[in-house]
Amino acid sequence: MARISGSSTFEGLLIDWSIDQPVGISRLPVELLSRAQVAAELEKVQGRKAMTAAYEAALILRMAQLSPDDHDRRPGSAGARSVGWTAGAGEPGVSEFFAGELAMVLNRGRGTATHRYARARAWRDNLPGTYAALGRGELDESRAAALADVLGDVDPQLAAAIEGRLLSEAVDLSVTTLRSRALELLAELDAAAADERREEAQQAADVFLQPRPDGMATLGADLPADEAAEAYAVIDTLARLAKADGDQRPIARIRTELYSLLLRRPGGHGQPDVTAHLSITATLDSLAGVTAQAGTVNGLVITAAHVRGLLARIAALGLEPPPGGSLTFAITDTDGRLLATTTVAELLRIATTGCPEHPADGSADGCGCPVLGMPAATEAYAHTARQERFVTTRDRCCRMPNCGQRVGWTDLDHVVPHAADGDTTCTNLCCLCRSHHRLKTFAPGWHFRMEPDGTLHVTTPTGITRTTRPPGLRTARQEPAPQPPDLSTLTGIRDHLRQTSPDPPDTGPPAHEPQPGPDDDPPPF
Repeated sequence: MARISGSSTFEGLLIDWSIDQPVGISRLPVELLSRAQVAAELEKVQGRKAMTAAYEAALILRMAQLSPDDHDRRPGSAGARSVGWTAGAGEPGVSEFFAGELAMVLNRGRGTATHRYARARAWRDNLPGTYAALGRGELDESRAAALADVLGDVDPQLAAAIEGRLLSEAVDLSVTTLRSRALELLAELDAAAADERREEAQQAADVFLQPRPDGMATLGADLPADEAAEAYAVIDTLARLAKADGDQRPIARIRTELYSLLLRRPGGHGQPDVTAHLSITATLDSLAGVTAQAGTVNGLVITAAHVRGLLARIAALGLEPPPGGSLTFAITDTDGRLLATTTVAELLRIATTGCPEHPADGSADGCGCPVLGMPAATEAYAHTARQERFVTTRDRCCRMPNCGQRVGWTDLDHVVPHAADGDTTCTNLCCLCRSHHRLKTFAPGWHFRMEPDGTLHVTTPTGITRTTRPPGLRTARQEPAPQPPDLSTLTGIRDHLRQTSPDPPDTGPPAHEPQPGPDDDPPPF
């Protein structure tokens, strides 16, 4: 553990000792509490959560203070951040890589880390009354966060004026109402600020994809309210026309199909499909129908039967890749470890030529020689096309813990740098988004290590290590760790004492009772 400096040696040792103590919380025996006592304790819990949120904000601000930009690349130098790049932007003098390290410490995504950093600054700079109430446990985190979201970027004097009008009644308003009141006051006192917020939201808008557990997924987008309403009206009108023409399906199903068709064939039925790149991942056993282990399509989980249904529509098996698109098969073992990637053309060629080491006359049928596998290494710095296909199929996204940026926006990075004798091989290449690629290259004190199966270990300058695995790779099965005794209840304490107390020694019957002889009947009980 890094040494923490206090104002004296004693204070430093005391801080170190306090941090080394295990995380714990005082708890009452829940099963002994009355209904009123439970309610009172729950109320206290909310207060403790608020105080913890304020303490977390103070720690984040202190960590930022201890992360100067001394080692950041200066504008105009090699590797400097592009003008206008805002990811992780914070206070002047704070390293551009601070948000990346904070994300590792919190074990959350960089967006969450950046948001919490911005929220902490908003409480400190614009909402000191809210920050103080949060620290005392008088205002809960949700309401304090709502005020920070609305007033964090406005002029501090304006924020203070709105806070002064809302803080006294904030606890009595719902979170939604409090946010609405803050927005109303902001628009009333400074309409220009409301317009700026809308412009910022529009600049940050994106399309999102959220997988569901049933083989479906939700596709959406952040749009101006008028455009979203217009788009829905178009889809709904087309769906109602289809119903009027006799389509018997539920109108919601028709709207969903129209939404998909309009996106994938924006020119209509007479136009070519939009270029698509599809990756199907499955185990050999599931393809053969031996197991029901799930597969994926572009990272979205589907059942083995669904995978086989897709394969039945492909090439010899049916469908061709769309013009300008691609179709990749990812073959894994039962643990999800990627064995090989291939295409329809390669599969057909292998099926035709057979094993290159044995004659194709059938005499060596079933020889067992591998005909698919990981692409070979290259001595060059640049990776090969086969390596890129393998690594992007294996990783599917940026491998930095909690990032998830899709592979279309990532670089293939040498985990051990090529200049430091790192090989250009799939076991030393991984996908990193441009921001995290720059962090790995230019931020001092970081350490990256990758195992042959693609498992990546990332250690921050402060010694915190997080691990990511390729999305389809499953961890080795382990026996569950023994659970620690529950000492928060009287029952748990009694059970623990029974299990840990030694049995009394066997000293025979009490001295005042006669000892049974060899021919005597045993005692009745």
